Amino acid sequence: MRAARLLGLAAAAAVAALAGGPSAAGDADGTLTVVARKRTAVKVEKDVARPDGTVAKVVEIRTVPSEFRRTIDPKKTAIVVCDMWDDHWCKAAAKRCGELAKQAEPVLKAAREKGATIVHAPSDCMKFYEDHPARKRILAVPKADPPKAKDLPDPPLPVDDSDGGCDDVPPAKFSKAWTRQHAAITIDPDKDYVSDNGREVYGLMREKGLTTLVVMGVHTNMCVLNRTFAIKQMTRWGVDVLLVRDLTDAMYNPKMKPFVAHEKGTELIVEHIETHWCPTITGKALAGGK
Repeated sequence: MRAARLLGLAAAAAVAALAGGPSAAGDADGTLTVVARKRTAVKVEKDVARPDGTVAKVVEIRTVPSEFRRTIDPKKTAIVVCDMWDDHWCKAAAKRCGELAKQAEPVLKAAREKGATIVHAPSDCMKFYEDHPARKRILAVPKADPPKAKDLPDPPLPVDDSDGGCDDVPPAKFSKAWTRQHAAITIDPDKDYVSDNGREVYGLMREKGLTTLVVMGVHTNMCVLNRTFAIKQMTRWGVDVLLVRDLTDAMYNPKMKPFVAHEKGTELIVEHIETHWCPTITGKALAGGK
């Protein structure tokens, strides 16, 4: 009963917070009012029958989702496109990335038009972009030293990706298959930036007075969390970070724990991020509801 009551209260709070409005709206001053989602860990008691017929009280930790409104000023926002490569050693992952790239393109276009700063971060591909205006643009930004990183807990992931996370049949072997960002995503030569370095991205944010970092791309449990320009490091440097939860994908093989479908594995990692690292939003919200 107590567990049901806790979850019921959380659901009621989420509904109350959202009542009377859309998932995203463009305001008169050019800002976006979006619905963000986070999770809170709560202890829940439940009764478990013992073999002898008696009942034991067991405490479980569950995460309760909640949604809240927040304002995003595109002119003070950087969007990092994480490792959306043109190819991947895992062909199932490459196929999913290609589909995500097509979905990300109109979102990035809409955000760019609203004044957001777009940073394309295809790691290990800076040689390909060394003569691109977007790469030269970020190299011209003055260096800025980040603050001392916060010592934050780093709980284990809810999935086992120790096999590399590839769900090809048969499993593929690792190789560097990527050379550039996926061609479906436009790099504006007059406005955008190209970098795979967290200090460069942090310096750009300082130089332009950007206060929010939005991350989209792949892979949720690996690069999106662990690259120097992505969630963990930027959060430790005190940056306000958001994940676009419907424009990301995990490296997870359903033959590994917890033995769920690939899509469910990605959902579990998103929930992990919402609980321990940062809130999430949707691509539609970032595009102003379009």
